[in-house]
Amino acid sequence: MQFSSLGLSPALLRALERQQLLAPTKVQLQAIPAVLTGHDAMVRAQTGSGKTLAYGLPLLHKLALEAANNPRQVRALVLVPTRELAVQVGETLRALANQLPQAIRISVVFGGVSINPQMLAMRGGTDVVVATPGRLLDLVQHNALSLSATQILVLDEADRLLDLGFEAELNRLLALLPQERQSLFFSATFAPAVSALAQSMLQEPVQIDIGATDQEKPDIAQQAILVDAPRRTQLLRHLITTQKWKRVLVFVATKHAAEIVADKLRKARIYAEPFHGELSQGKRSQVLSDFKASRLKVVIATDMASRGLDITQLPVVVNYDLPRSATEYTHRIGRTGRAGEAGLAVSFVSHDTEAHFRLIEKRHGLEVPMEVVEGFEPEAPVDPIDPTQGPSAAPANLDPLNNGGVKGKRPSKKDKLRAMAARQEQ
Repeated sequence: MQFSSLGLSPALLRALERQQLLAPTKVQLQAIPAVLTGHDAMVRAQTGSGKTLAYGLPLLHKLALEAANNPRQVRALVLVPTRELAVQVGETLRALANQLPQAIRISVVFGGVSINPQMLAMRGGTDVVVATPGRLLDLVQHNALSLSATQILVLDEADRLLDLGFEAELNRLLALLPQERQSLFFSATFAPAVSALAQSMLQEPVQIDIGATDQEKPDIAQQAILVDAPRRTQLLRHLITTQKWKRVLVFVATKHAAEIVADKLRKARIYAEPFHGELSQGKRSQVLSDFKASRLKVVIATDMASRGLDITQLPVVVNYDLPRSATEYTHRIGRTGRAGEAGLAVSFVSHDTEAHFRLIEKRHGLEVPMEVVEGFEPEAPVDPIDPTQGPSAAPANLDPLNNGGVKGKRPSKKDKLRAMAARQEQ
């Protein structure tokens, strides 16, 4: 089936043809007609499936039809959780809008940079705003824009925007929007609690759930390596060298860990850079630009890099630290195996985190054999449970909320958070 069968304007079809986009993906095939009818929608589709165009095309179609009859004001709002995703969405929408006969102005705003240029860019009005929540609220407070005429609200990576980290900002923004509007929630995952919250915010939504067939699933090989936590950096360096990985995105739990691991790799003459929220926007942009252009071999990132980043032909993702939730695992490994390319996702697992990895496997219906790399064999865990004695033989000091699972060792804050997350998902 072609885009021409979905009811899009001839101008948009020509713009798609110029970009050699001829056939819609499965999520575009189902979402575009639903959005064009004006219904609210809740859409779940895997990473790399084309969700941006699934809402972007009908959004531009609607705005182009009304462009001549409306003063320039914010008629569509796209909220995203990260600066990098804001830039990416803005580039996609502008590439199409710039080829339309009707002038549609698209503004991209995010924090980490001076607000003044963004305020100046808003003079004269804008039709579409792609924004992170915090900076958008700043602009509203500075009277740089109004959301009173917004007709379409899109939450891209909706599950992230609906969690506790964005709850207060999102509620403030929703109060500024008209009650009568079209709301579109798109994400690769919706945890049960988030799904229930999303449903309560939508009016009789069309629900689209694109489950990939075996043929359509990303070609991502998954590997789990059992290794003692203190030796993970050595193992990472060994794998980069022996496997001749040209580019690798490594996920860690904290900003501090990103800095430390990157520094250790650089000392081993492996060009690596950290990527986290405390870096300046200029530094973050430079790291991504160098990584995409293969001028940079390794990026050590927090979970802010797991959402929305589209890095073509990224061969390897490594979970140096396991994600705190099974949901985030999906977003992390989805950075590889995109656009039909093959990818590899490697997870480092210690004796203390093996149970958490098994929980991730269970949530995703996976069976990933636990491997050991020669020369990096883990030491036996302290006080192992005797399997002949049954569960009751497990001593209290193996409770990760008590002392991290090892006798005499107090748990870190990270250990406690992971254990609590695991229990909440059970």
